[in-house]
Amino acid sequence: MEPHIADPDPVPTDAEPERRASWFGRHIPLVSGAALLIVAVLLGVVIVVRQQTLLLGLDEEWAEEMTEIRGPVGDALALFFNYAGGTLIGALIIPLATVIALLAARRRWAALYFAIASAASAIGVQILKQLFGRARPEDMLVVSDFGSFPSGHVANAATVAVAFGVIFPVVWVWIAGAAWTVLMAVSRTYLGAHWFTDTIGGFLIGAGMALVIWGPFAQKLEQERLALHERRHPAA
Repeated sequence: MEPHIADPDPVPTDAEPERRASWFGRHIPLVSGAALLIVAVLLGVVIVVRQQTLLLGLDEEWAEEMTEIRGPVGDALALFFNYAGGTLIGALIIPLATVIALLAARRRWAALYFAIASAASAIGVQILKQLFGRARPEDMLVVSDFGSFPSGHVANAATVAVAFGVIFPVVWVWIAGAAWTVLMAVSRTYLGAHWFTDTIGGFLIGAGMALVIWGPFAQKLEQERLALHERRHPAA
């Protein structure tokens, strides 16, 4: 009987590429999201603790530009974003309505992901606000809570943009989310509620949290999306 010789170069099974794809699918969002969160914290340290003059000068110059372009139309648009991105409407009603809509569409994992990402983003914003305690601009058109860095409105907008892009992975959803986030950032500085760098910090926190939470949910979300597609478009 001839001795059995192990194959020195075994052919990978069909499951191996799938496992690799699953590993990368989970870890890439985690790593990229964590990087954004770290940058947000470092930005806060540079601005508030180190008092970096270049960034502070940029904030002052941007605030002056926003003050000069104020007018009735701009006020109305900025106030719309103020209420849609924060207050009870933006902080509770819209996220709750989104979760209910996803549940109704039989996207349970998507609903859970969106809810956790939204909550994590809001908590992260409050932690940094308390940590840095940055003063807001003096010429504000709206009443705001404690802490200017980071912007909670922009963080919320960025979280929604990334989460919607993950749940509905089509180009126009990402474009619409990016536009919504940018307009929210401009509106916050227009109203004098935040400095320019506050909005950058808000984007980093919101997008970072949505990406970090996406990691553990990536495989379930993709399976759910494909299952829904198969139900809607059954094979002939």
